[in-house]
Amino acid sequence: MLYITAEKKIVKIKITLILVVMSELKLNNWKDLDFGNPISGNIFCADPTAVEFEGRLYVYGTNDHEQYLNAEKNTYEKIKSLVCFSTEDMVNWTYHGQINIGKIAPWIMNSWAPSVCKRIEEDGLTHFYLYFSNSGCGIGVITATSPLGPWSDPLKKPLINYDMPGLNSPAPFDPGVCIDDNGTGWLAFGGGVVEGHTRDLPGCSKIIRLGKDMLSIDSDFVDLEAPYFFEASELNFINGTYVYTFNNCWEERAKWQDRWGEKSPLCSMAYMTTKTPLDSKSWVYQGHYFKNPGEMGFEFSNNHTHLEKFQGQWYLFHHTMNLQKNAGSDGGFRSLAVDKIEIDENAVSIKMAQATNKGPDAIGNLNPDKLVSGTCMVTCSDIIYENEENPKEIAVKSKEDGAWTFLKNVELSNTLKNMEIEAKGNGTICFYADSVSEEACIGKIEINSINYEKCKSELLKNLDGIHNLFILFTKKDCCLKNWTLI
Repeated sequence: MLYITAEKKIVKIKITLILVVMSELKLNNWKDLDFGNPISGNIFCADPTAVEFEGRLYVYGTNDHEQYLNAEKNTYEKIKSLVCFSTEDMVNWTYHGQINIGKIAPWIMNSWAPSVCKRIEEDGLTHFYLYFSNSGCGIGVITATSPLGPWSDPLKKPLINYDMPGLNSPAPFDPGVCIDDNGTGWLAFGGGVVEGHTRDLPGCSKIIRLGKDMLSIDSDFVDLEAPYFFEASELNFINGTYVYTFNNCWEERAKWQDRWGEKSPLCSMAYMTTKTPLDSKSWVYQGHYFKNPGEMGFEFSNNHTHLEKFQGQWYLFHHTMNLQKNAGSDGGFRSLAVDKIEIDENAVSIKMAQATNKGPDAIGNLNPDKLVSGTCMVTCSDIIYENEENPKEIAVKSKEDGAWTFLKNVELSNTLKNMEIEAKGNGTICFYADSVSEEACIGKIEINSINYEKCKSELLKNLDGIHNLFILFTKKDCCLKNWTLI
């Protein structure tokens, strides 16, 4: 390990074989070059949900970074936005910026723990429904016809509020949504302990059938008898079966029932199944599938997962706190991560999963001869963002001289002769293959503009095969919106 002092913070950087020469690379990154997790190397976020659209996987989460920029400790009360990332290959992630819930739905207290689904509606368009916690007292929903928005607030109020007649859930938050094979929407949520109940069956976890518009309630509030339920409700529909996943609490299992099988570890993820979701007694507890990160080599924290099948493989999205120490913080700022998980779809059985630093292998290569967002990366150093509320205009921005981004599995070809970027600032943007040295530089473009301009230059080298790519900014305040090799 190499220990570097930067801005009075100790940053640990693992020297890897990826970097053959480091003479021109400033090591001030929070995330190791070898690690796939977390998916972002410079944005704190948590409580994942995901949806596939046109071959890309879009992942949304609670914007812990908003709290990080405004407070030393993560008490959640300053968070009024969500974040969005996407990928095609499960390794390189494009940051699409913030979804400013406070602006879209100004009635909110906070916005946490989103859950998203999609459905083709009568207008022929795919509609996206993004549900979120309004602090701990209710659930809101925003809609769009693109996974990147623009988003709108059709109800102008919460869909679920803590004081609704018949609800009887002290903290109706952390929504989980799914749409079954009939096109019917379902929403689960809950929190707290209902008066007269005990911690083993707190009585707060609920499920409802949504109306045809996905914006109304079309059933009674039905109890989900989830043992030691705490938070993090999520729903999946797998092989004709409704799967409810949840985070159980930190209390000892003093009243564990034999019918539940093996006792779940504290603050672990568990699941229940049924084919008749509005029949409370039909739900069967199936056990736990993901321990607390603290039992898997990470810091202990709360727990929240999402199950998503993408390109034929099931993935478990979750969060850890493995970035905050490198960022010089111990304030409880979380980071989104993803690992493979095995699900037997015939038996509707979820196998035990493991949180890793490595993350999943790439399921494809990055094609550089189509437009690539400047925000697409594995990790970075001294990078911030410009235009975070506009996914079409968002760009990476160098915070210091020598800032860089890093991508993996870029498919180069000797037929590629030129590079083109859309950028602004005063400096040089350099592209390096596999290592950062003059010999490894494949292209560079000088920029000198206060506005975004397209700039083109011949490549210095033409390479074949799969390579890692560094994009280095020689000067502070240079912005890169997108790039391509032609």
